Amino acid sequence: MASAAEQMAANLSWAALGKATDLRQRIFFTLGLLMVYRLGTYIPVPGIDGAQLREFMNDAGAGIGGMLNMFTGGAISRMGIFALGIMPYISASIIVQLLTSMVPQLEQLKKEGEQGRKKINQYTRYATVFLATFQAWGIAASIEAGNLAHDPGLFFKLSCVITLVGGTMFLMWLGEQITARGIGNGTSLIIFVGIVAEIPRAMAQFLESGRSGAVSPIVILGVMVMIVVVITFVVFLERALRKIHIQYPRRQVGMKIYDGGSSHLPIKVNPAGVIPAIFASSLLLLPTTISTFSGQSTGPVMSTILAYFGPGQPLHLLFFVAMIVFFSYFYTQNVAFKVDEVAENLKNQNGFIAGIRPGKKTEEYLEYVVNRVLVLGSGYLALICLLPEILRNELSIPFYFGGTSVLIVVSVTMDTINQIQSHLLAHQYEGLIEKSQLRGKKRTAPRAPARR
Repeated sequence: MASAAEQMAANLSWAALGKATDLRQRIFFTLGLLMVYRLGTYIPVPGIDGAQLREFMNDAGAGIGGMLNMFTGGAISRMGIFALGIMPYISASIIVQLLTSMVPQLEQLKKEGEQGRKKINQYTRYATVFLATFQAWGIAASIEAGNLAHDPGLFFKLSCVITLVGGTMFLMWLGEQITARGIGNGTSLIIFVGIVAEIPRAMAQFLESGRSGAVSPIVILGVMVMIVVVITFVVFLERALRKIHIQYPRRQVGMKIYDGGSSHLPIKVNPAGVIPAIFASSLLLLPTTISTFSGQSTGPVMSTILAYFGPGQPLHLLFFVAMIVFFSYFYTQNVAFKVDEVAENLKNQNGFIAGIRPGKKTEEYLEYVVNRVLVLGSGYLALICLLPEILRNELSIPFYFGGTSVLIVVSVTMDTINQIQSHLLAHQYEGLIEKSQLRGKKRTAPRAPARR
């Protein structure tokens, strides 16, 4: 029999959005900040030769330039102040999270509550500044080497670095504001908006190539069908769970004896989400970016990297898959689902798995189950990220189409819709509580004495 909460969620109507004032304010606030981000992608970095940059990005549109464009919402093609995007902050966050699970001092900070989390967030910001400065300096030097600057020199490099790092820090602040006062995860929404903003232009370019005869209509139809199938597959596996039955024994509280209950411990097929794909992409992004912008002025080391690890190369694909599988296991075991902590929490709550002793045996069983589930999860991530890369190179699709982009779009959409539904559900609960309080007041109102 469904609970009251489940029945209310099933009867949830989007018409309730008009009555949820706080939710509407959050949505408008989020949309306003995302519009600020989109406007910032059109503000160029000072000293860039716009004509040379457009010509260069038109040539690189189907390769690494297209990848950068997709993640930065077109800012890299215009070399806007948000050209680095939010990726340095994401990379720094992942690195700090991994270090938190491995360094005892950081793990102790995490257990200290709000103050410890603030300290860890501060370390994340410092790491973001370092990564953004390193990437911005590499891009500035590469722009100079590619003859894309009006007046190359130290002043141009410093102004470029300061502008790009400042843009990344501003995006980090925007993401935090959206998370705190808006709807959804701010950092994910910034990437989501950047990807979605480039889809109409890319699709128009793709259809135009079909009209001109560069791509056959069969390929266009096949790509459309494949996109629908991939999105359906991603939604199915992102919602897939492996449920472990948990039992609780009878317990006595005072003079009362409560019957033992049961519940399920859900283990997602992909516990790490899109983090492994993002981290693997960011690792492959910087060297190929520098090599691409440097053009013919690339040194022997960068030329070798571009030759063997460029988009579509076998080593690039192999390294990409290896990094996705590695980070799927590493991130899940150290951050997303720590089996030792889960086993300890079950033991403290007197919960147990049928046929498995609490403590070490439960930990070993959970590790066994998680490792087997991750075989499917990491394989699914690698397949989704690898299939578009292979098709794009084999079918000569004239724009960048990546599995990481599909994963981000689908995951962020599902998460944002779930948060909106949670706010609507909470609003309905508030309405029911207010009605019950009013009814209670009416019932307890004093009655006039009856006349005899």
